[in-house]
Amino acid sequence: MNLREQREQYELAHLSPFAAKSITTKGRSLPAEKCEIRTEFQKDRDRITHCKAFRRLMHKTQVFISPEGDHYRTRLTHTLEVAQIARTAARALLLNEDLTEAIALGHDLGHTPFGHTGEDALDTLLPDGFRHNEQSVRVTSDLNLTNEVRDGILNHRTSGNPETLEGWVVKLSDKIAYINHDIDDAIRARILIPTDLPKSACEILGETSTARIDYLVRDMVRYSTGKNTVSLSPDVVVILSELRAYLFENTYAHQLHQSERKKIQTLLRLLFEYYISHPNKLPDELRERCDDPAQAAADYIAGMTDRFAMKRFREIYMPSAWEA
Repeated sequence: MNLREQREQYELAHLSPFAAKSITTKGRSLPAEKCEIRTEFQKDRDRITHCKAFRRLMHKTQVFISPEGDHYRTRLTHTLEVAQIARTAARALLLNEDLTEAIALGHDLGHTPFGHTGEDALDTLLPDGFRHNEQSVRVTSDLNLTNEVRDGILNHRTSGNPETLEGWVVKLSDKIAYINHDIDDAIRARILIPTDLPKSACEILGETSTARIDYLVRDMVRYSTGKNTVSLSPDVVVILSELRAYLFENTYAHQLHQSERKKIQTLLRLLFEYYISHPNKLPDELRERCDDPAQAAADYIAGMTDRFAMKRFREIYMPSAWEA
């Protein structure tokens, strides 16, 4: 047996009976030659980490737009935190770590510049709306990923219903990660102070992000071990929802954040209108792939980093200095 086959047999012998096995994958849209070393899910992980959309995540906003400090999360650091939390939980539950990691690394590839503000802006501009999870699947169409990875990416949002337990692990890990690191960043930005947080949540989950993440992962593992489901315990679901609601009310709706949101919405709307009117300015590959001018424009804008979107806006709408 080659190394891939040995790993496939290991999964069959040692993983949970509820885990997804790479040897029984539902496969890809297009046939692909098997690797002698890597399983199908390992190949997907590598395809994601080597694609351009993954590299662009480093310059995409998580919550705080174009922050001056070096320690605020970006969409890339968020993705890495989700992957680490998810792998820890998957290993403890004897699930497929490779599938879990691939879903986690790919779950936000389709996210817009400027975080959820950018997503909301494009959502109002497209006739059928814009959802970053669906865009992530569109972005990975050229990667020919396995069905299990695409399903996990598509269903990582709160309303999603993943087919695999690994997908459920990523879905919960995403929420655990962003709630806690967004609190941490809000404290760094002096929008919140630690004593502002709901006392009932902190008394149970912990006073720091590290303590809360540790508690939530342990709760997920304790409550899900031996089951064909992955979830947090009912009491913890209520507590986490309380913390999430507090975050939305006191951070995402902060007055300064809202004023910046309006600028971003205007910037993306004007870019969208420009590319609708000038489809020849879109990259050739986008125009060849998509006949719908609105969707092609949205695909291009969604793929931009924050700084590239601002650069394009300046080039299109701002006067250039006269060069003698």
